[in-house]
Amino acid sequence: MIETPEIVRPPKELIEGLSHISSATAAGELNRLGIHDPQIRGPIARTPGKVVVGPALTLQFMPKREDLYGADEYADPERQLHRHALYHTQPGDIIVVDARGDMGSGVFGEMMLTYFKGRGGIGAVIDGCIRDFPKAQHLGLGLWLKGTTPNFHTQTNIFPFAVNRPVACGNTLVMPGDIIVADDDGAVVVPIKLAPELLKKASEHHEWEEFSRLRLSEGGDLRKYYPLSEAAQAEYQAWRKTQAH
Repeated sequence: MIETPEIVRPPKELIEGLSHISSATAAGELNRLGIHDPQIRGPIARTPGKVVVGPALTLQFMPKREDLYGADEYADPERQLHRHALYHTQPGDIIVVDARGDMGSGVFGEMMLTYFKGRGGIGAVIDGCIRDFPKAQHLGLGLWLKGTTPNFHTQTNIFPFAVNRPVACGNTLVMPGDIIVADDDGAVVVPIKLAPELLKKASEHHEWEEFSRLRLSEGGDLRKYYPLSEAAQAEYQAWRKTQAH
């Protein structure tokens, strides 16, 4: 039996709070908190309009070496670590895969992703490919992918090597249990220790942006309203009071 580590998931109220912010807001506020570039580069949104926020299950692929991993996909299914990554799925999880940017191997196909969705998974961020995309795109999952391929996961250059370990997805470090915020702009990694402070800062940011957006739509001065200037503070505070009722 293959043993894989469990992850520590963040409190649900933290996930719920962060679900109201965009990846752009998360990236900007994380930059101010000291994380220069939290974007996972490579995977792009393949399910337009889908937004997911949740803890990361992690799966790492490595270059294939045939003495360690054969090419027969079905000879011993339980030897396949990509299955074991999905066995950990709990509702709200996001699978994050370091597939080395490989464009020739489909990390998951429709059946594996159907299982993941059935277990409560909500999204996949993969620095590599999936297969069966014509069907997988309709499962209701959020998919951030580098590409698609007809090949199965170990058919060409890579094989699954580790589950729920730190991974470099798109050359960005993702720790198991980190929070992923992903939308059409891309996927951002929120280090779990910074998540409470991010929620506080992002909530404040979201609120003044709502006010600024309203004023700009009415022809307001960009220099006054974005970013919100000291000259606009009294007006902003008055607007906030109207929103509380």
